[in-house]
Amino acid sequence: MSITQRTSAQPSTTGDATQEVVLSRRELVVLSHLTEDMTLEQLAAILFVSRNTVKSQLRSIYRKVGVSTRDDILRWARDRGIS
Repeated sequence: MSITQRTSAQPSTTGDATQEVVLSRRELVVLSHLTEDMTLEQLAAILFVSRNTVKSQLRSIYRKVGVSTRDDILRWARDRGIS
């Protein structure tokens, strides 16, 4: 069983419907470290995982939130008080 945090999010593309985004605890950790302006290699070293694992976790976050850039995800997180 994984621990998750639910946070309301507006879809970034279109529409007024509110979409619930569920990020795993690990995804929230990765997201919180993004605000520190780290490279993927630095983040991987801190989390004791490979660079590819961090990339995979970021892709999952981007997909769930509906964004495609680091700036977009940081803006999304800041707007919701996550990071």
